[in-house]
Amino acid sequence: MRHRKSGVKLSRTSSHRDAMFRNMTTSLFKYGRIKTTDVKAKELRSWADHLITLAKKGDLHARRQALSILREKDVVHKLFIQVQERFGEIAGGYTRLTKLGPRKGDAAPLSMVELTGQPVADQPREAKPDKQKKEKAKEKKKEEEKE
Repeated sequence: MRHRKSGVKLSRTSSHRDAMFRNMTTSLFKYGRIKTTDVKAKELRSWADHLITLAKKGDLHARRQALSILREKDVVHKLFIQVQERFGEIAGGYTRLTKLGPRKGDAAPLSMVELTGQPVADQPREAKPDKQKKEKAKEKKKEEEKE
């Protein structure tokens, strides 16, 4: 009997399953949405909701727990910064599943997993002047000095 056993096996070893879901959650938080099979998407939901709950706590221990799951420090940093602005008021339902239909190769049912809430715009980067613009500015200065 399978009483009180949560999660799906997906015909993989536990280490393979953990690595796969860690990579998928990292990609989900990095890009905001990913496309995968229905069964994996439903399981991924619980991983993502757990990490968002950790990020809402925001303390050092929660950050270290998130770093033990997610693969990239930048993604964890982005998650902990943006979570209050994006999910601060809501108490659950951080992800949305949209069914896409069968996959072309093997007819596996596909879903799109995306984060709900208003996407927070990243900090705008300072524009770096191009080399051509720098060279033109130098030429103008030289011409002005000659005159």
